[in-house]
Amino acid sequence: PSQLTPPRRVVVVVKRGVLDRFATLKTQKRFRIFAENLERARLYQEMDQGTAEYGVTKFSDLTEEEFRTAYLNPLLAKLPGRPMKVASIPNGSFPEEWDWRDHGAVTGVKNQGECGSCWAFSVTGNVEGQWYLHKGTLISLSEQELVDCDRIDEACGGGLPSNAYQAIEKLGGLETERDYSYQGFEQKCGFSKEKVAVYINSSVAISTDENEIAAWLAKNGPISIALNAFAMQFYRKGISHPFFVLCNPWMIDHAVLLVGYEKSCGPVCCACGYYYLYRGSHACGMNTMCSSAVVN
Repeated sequence: PSQLTPPRRVVVVVKRGVLDRFATLKTQKRFRIFAENLERARLYQEMDQGTAEYGVTKFSDLTEEEFRTAYLNPLLAKLPGRPMKVASIPNGSFPEEWDWRDHGAVTGVKNQGECGSCWAFSVTGNVEGQWYLHKGTLISLSEQELVDCDRIDEACGGGLPSNAYQAIEKLGGLETERDYSYQGFEQKCGFSKEKVAVYINSSVAISTDENEIAAWLAKNGPISIALNAFAMQFYRKGISHPFFVLCNPWMIDHAVLLVGYEKSCGPVCCACGYYYLYRGSHACGMNTMCSSAVVN
C-alpha cells in the first residue's frame, strides 16, 4: 500500500495468577543459583591458601557468566595492549609497607554498576593519583567521559588501560566527576574542552617483577593493573590467595587500581571496595598489565 496503516493501541491483559507464577519461577531460579553459589563459595574457602573469607555478597544470586558479563572485561585477555614506553624503576630500597590511601592520593571507592567499564575506573584512579602527586590537588575524575568518548575501547563492553591513556591525550584531558557524572551506560560523547580539569603527557608500562612494582608504586603513586577476578564474586575480607590453576594469570578480566602493599599482600581498589591479594607469587596475574599515566 502507498500509505502506512495508522498504529493501533494494543492492550495486553494478563491474569494475576500468570504474573505470580512468573515471579515465583524467577525467584526459584535465583534461589537455585544462590544455593549453588554458596557451595562454590565454600569450595573457594576450603581451597584458598590465604586468610580470605568467602561467602554471601551482593553478587551471590548471579551465575558465573552473568557476573562476568555484567562486571568484568574479557578484552583484557584477548587484545594486546598498545605499546608504551617502559617506566624506569627507582634505585635503592623501598618501604616494607605502603598505602597511598594514607597519603591523600586516592579518592573514595566508586561503583561501576552493571557495566564492564573497569578499565576506565582503573585509569581515572591512576590519573587522580598522578595529578595529586604532581599538582597537589586530588580531583575525582570522570569515567563516563572515557565510556562515551574513547573511540578505541568498547565502553561497557570492555577496554584496555593503554588505549584509555591515548584517548585522554587525544581528547585533551579529563573532566571532573561532577561535570561529567557517571551513568553506567554508553551515551553520546558530551566532552567539553572548556571543562578539562586535568591532562596527561604520556603513559608508561611498569615492570612485571613484584618488587619493582612495589618500588615504583611507593615512589610514584597508585598503579593501574589488571587481574583474574576469579575469587572476587564471593570475597568478603582477608588476604585472598587462590591456587594458581584456579586463578589463571593469563586469563585476566578485571582492571583495578593498586593503591599499596603490605609484607604479604597488596590492597587493590575495585568497584566493590578493597580486595587484599597475596603478594609474592604473581597471584591472579596481577603483575601482567601494570601501567601509569605521566603528568609533568
